[in-house]
Amino acid sequence: MRAERLFRALGLVDPALVEEALAVRRRPWRRCLALAACAALVLAIGIGRWGTGETSGSAAGGGGGPADCGFAGSAEDGAERSFLSCAGPVMPLAALEDPGPLTAERTVIWDLAPGAYFDGEPRQWGAAVTDAYVLRNPSEADVSLTALYPFAGTLGELETLRPRVTVNGEAAEPALYAGPYSGGFQSTFGAEVPDTMNLEELDSWTDYQTLLESGAYLEQALADAPVLDIPAAVYEFSDFAAPHEEYQAATQAISFAIDPENTTVLTYGINGMEWDGAFRRYSYFVPDGMRNEPDCKMLIVLGEDIGPYTLQGYRDGGCDQGGEIEGVSCTVTRRETTLDAVLDQLCRYHQARYGGSFDTVPFPLYRGAAAELLEQYGLLSETPMDRYSDGRLDDILGEVLSHDRVLYLAFPLTVPAGGSAEVSCALWKAPSYDFACTGSEDEGLQAYGLAVNLGTTLPFTRQSAVLVNAEGVEITGQNFGFAPEGGTVELDLEEAYYYLEIRPKDG
Repeated sequence: MRAERLFRALGLVDPALVEEALAVRRRPWRRCLALAACAALVLAIGIGRWGTGETSGSAAGGGGGPADCGFAGSAEDGAERSFLSCAGPVMPLAALEDPGPLTAERTVIWDLAPGAYFDGEPRQWGAAVTDAYVLRNPSEADVSLTALYPFAGTLGELETLRPRVTVNGEAAEPALYAGPYSGGFQSTFGAEVPDTMNLEELDSWTDYQTLLESGAYLEQALADAPVLDIPAAVYEFSDFAAPHEEYQAATQAISFAIDPENTTVLTYGINGMEWDGAFRRYSYFVPDGMRNEPDCKMLIVLGEDIGPYTLQGYRDGGCDQGGEIEGVSCTVTRRETTLDAVLDQLCRYHQARYGGSFDTVPFPLYRGAAAELLEQYGLLSETPMDRYSDGRLDDILGEVLSHDRVLYLAFPLTVPAGGSAEVSCALWKAPSYDFACTGSEDEGLQAYGLAVNLGTTLPFTRQSAVLVNAEGVEITGQNFGFAPEGGTVELDLEEAYYYLEIRPKDG
């Protein structure tokens, strides 16, 4: 996780969870996870409202260095400038089917007026973008197709970033599709200690170009969610009791043996895990009704069942020898079901428990993204990433909201014979930027990008860009050709990408 996004997350973490997690320590023969703090950070990222770049003191997440987002450099010297947070370009309308005889014209309006940001505060941050199209049909037959409008963002930012689509002046109700996590994974400590613990998000416009140009990403976005009809034995914990008045971090541990070749264990609500060969021990802070500790706690066993288990209470999450205490108890209920059913249950619980951004994400989309992440990068993958190799569904269910991805709005469109149809997509577009806490010389700059033909087969005959309400900003770099006060420019259809870099005059 990049430090700058970690700063943002830390501001949202329940301090009690971090305090409790300090009790979980490492030993050479086992692996112990300070999972309470990690889970809290992940959830804070997923459900928190993103701060604005000029004041938040945070940055884009996932690990790695600054991004060269989108060739946002000086127009005079052509120097490329890098930004810590890369927002991705505004991308063109596409058609799912062959557009046939249709032609298209595009006009993109960038409005830099103060108050364009979704909270309406009187400052310049981000841009209100209107991406408008006229599709013409010279043939003698109507042409009907499924239009697709892509936009970069996260599921947790849908309320802010989702475009509003109109067709011939009437509001459309497009279906929403989400592509998978758009980035990759990288090592915590670099090539000398290789692992896949950290996210490595897209750094530049060319990364988006690579992601989308083959069409495979769109195909995965439109595909049905994975079906996880896998038999599962679920061990669910309830009726918790512990001497909290004496031990504030009282912990319950369950120990057993498995055959690692034939058994996979997923968890939810579990704070610690350790192993040595076939030995496994999972532990959790006993809920006391006061801390931000989920009361839903499960072990989900795939394959061969676990062996006989023992329960033991401890004074804290270290579960150290000599730290055993009496008075810690719970009820363990075993049932047989499928992983699909368990995932459905946990997604609903997670969504209800954490609310916030979860409330704005359609449940089928959220659940499908969780299943996809589990299958693509979790323990259901043939090559799981280290980040998810401990089987914590808490991480999966939290991070699907914060992962960068490309989303698509799909809607039917008919262009009449010899006529035309108009499509308008209005959105608030976040900029690429550096964060206020970094001390960067580029602090206060905002960069925007426009992809001309990426991912679309529509035959454009013309594209233009309009910059309005630019009186309050200074243009510090561009290849659009805008005058300092803005105006309209015609775009070269052979130019794959356009960029604009500005600095608010009062910033």
